[in-house]
Amino acid sequence: MKIKVESDSEYHDESKHPFLQNINEAEEKTLIQKAISQTFQSTAHLANLLPTGTVLAFQLLSPIFTNEGICDPVSRFMTAALVTLCGMSCFLLSFTDSFRDKKGNICYGFATMRGLWVIDGSATLSPELAAEYQLRFIDFVHAFMSILVFVAVALFDTNVVSCFFPAPSDESQEILTSLPVGIGVICSMLFVAFPTKRHGIGFPLSAN
Repeated sequence: MKIKVESDSEYHDESKHPFLQNINEAEEKTLIQKAISQTFQSTAHLANLLPTGTVLAFQLLSPIFTNEGICDPVSRFMTAALVTLCGMSCFLLSFTDSFRDKKGNICYGFATMRGLWVIDGSATLSPELAAEYQLRFIDFVHAFMSILVFVAVALFDTNVVSCFFPAPSDESQEILTSLPVGIGVICSMLFVAFPTKRHGIGFPLSAN
């Protein structure tokens, strides 16, 4: 009888260990999921820096303009023009914003000192509501960061790097490798600390 009781107790003790282990694993998974969720949330803020249409156009045209990284003077000039135009597009589109009219349609406009100038003129805003969309200093900061992030995206493109730096030295290769990462980290930190409230052309729209 004693042997049976001891075996039962040992059995009950051993049966508890998997449950304790599952609880610890659940807690660890919860912490990991929270960390991953926070990371994705911060990365989502960074996505607001670049208009999706501009980035998509650059990624589609980059292999064509660079001849897949094998550039001659003409293709190098075309690639430089593409990078410049896309950078200017990111800068200008940072000053755009959108709102929903009384019918629920989305209207786009440019932020000015007096408020929001609607591009197609299909809707008008009251002076009080237009004042909420007026141009601010933080808009210029976001526009500048948008250009920096686009430069980082361009430097991550192997075709563009091969076009302008066909045979980089070891020092140049280190700069080309670390510079985009540094730009991404710094801009993401600044953008998370000072997020934008604009939802312009090519940017994610708000639910309201």
